[in-house]
Amino acid sequence: MKLTLVFPMVVLASIAAAADVPSAQVQIAGAVLAAPMELREGAAVLGYDAQGGRVQIREGKNELICLATDPTKTAFNVACYHKDLEPFMSRGRELLAQKVTGAKRNEIRFKEVEDGKLPMPREPRTLYVLTGTSFDGASGKVQDPYLRWVIYVPFATTQSTGLSTKASESAPWLMSPGTAGAHIMINPPKK
Repeated sequence: MKLTLVFPMVVLASIAAAADVPSAQVQIAGAVLAAPMELREGAAVLGYDAQGGRVQIREGKNELICLATDPTKTAFNVACYHKDLEPFMSRGRELLAQKVTGAKRNEIRFKEVEDGKLPMPREPRTLYVLTGTSFDGASGKVQDPYLRWVIYVPFATTQSTGLSTKASESAPWLMSPGTAGAHIMINPPKK
């Protein structure tokens, strides 16, 4: 008896989740907004299938991979990054799926890069992140948009870059200095 009550709820939850996943076209339109205008058309896009799983919804023709916003979240959050960062980013998604978050997630990835188990480019590579309170797929507009940039410079330090490690909204700064995940943060002032 219990099984017959639980099964329909699971089916209904799956149908409801599938109904909330936007079309590939809407996901692509939102995802590429994080990228520079001239790179949007050729960017690969990872979005969500009807079951809510992360899948590639568009092949790429340039160096960028863009991530569609998670349809289970109310806020809008998309990112685009250089394809050479995909192993690092993919590993981060794997760890999140295993409920490994925050500093522990970074520690694992940084150690794997240092040990040669996880590839990470040694040259600078960029990540663009666009957030907002919502996205209107019909108009292509993001409510309260905020775009920031991250430039990965593995193992960079204050000495090698001349950058401060103090967070700033008016100047670039270096986060995670000396690690495999060292990166330059560029956070413009919020409006």
